[in-house]
Amino acid sequence: MSKPKIAIVVGSTRPGRFADHPAQWIFDRARAKADFDVELVDLRDFALPLFDESTSPAYAPVESEAAKAWQDKVAEFDGFIFTAAEYNRGPTAVLKNALDYAYAQWNGKTAAFVGYGGVGGARAIEQLRLNAIELQMAPIRNGVHIMFPVYMDVVKNGKKLADFDYLNESADALLDQLGWWTSALKSARAADAATAKAA
Repeated sequence: MSKPKIAIVVGSTRPGRFADHPAQWIFDRARAKADFDVELVDLRDFALPLFDESTSPAYAPVESEAAKAWQDKVAEFDGFIFTAAEYNRGPTAVLKNALDYAYAQWNGKTAAFVGYGGVGGARAIEQLRLNAIELQMAPIRNGVHIMFPVYMDVVKNGKKLADFDYLNESADALLDQLGWWTSALKSARAADAATAKAA
C-alpha cells in the first residue's frame, strides 16, 4: 500500500494573513517524516462562493464547478492538517465554508489542527473538531496552539515558529498521532473498498 498523503490546508485567505507561517512550518516538519507524503493546499486557489447549493453535498452532487474542483482535490488525500485562526471565538468563515462544500471526500479520514490566536486557537479548534466528526472524519487529540505572545514575536520581532521548543514538541506529537491514525484509516477504507468490489 502506498504511503498516506496528507494535505496542509491553509485556513485563511485574507491579505497579510499569519497562516503562511504555521502552514510552512508544519509542512516542513511533516515532510521530514517518512510516514507520509505531504502537500500544501491553499484555499486562495479555490474560488469557492459562500455555500449556496440547493442541498448538502451529503445528499446530492454539488452544482458549482469550483466546488467540484475542491471536492476532487480533497479526495486526493488520506488526512488533513488545518491551520486554524480564531476569529470571535470561532474558526474562519472561509475554512468552515470549505468544509461544507464536500462530504464523502472527507469521510473516514483524519483531521489535525494548528491553531493560533488569543488562546492558541483552542476555541476555533474545538468547533472544527465537532464539524469534522459530523463529516465522518477522525479528529486526533493532539494539536498545536500558537499563543498570542509567540504570534507577536513572529510578526514583530522576526522570530520563527521553529525557534520555540514547545511548538516543535507539540508538532511532533501531532504528526506521530496523525501518522498512526491515517495509516489505520487508509487500511480500513481499502478493506471496505475491497469488500464492496467483491460483493
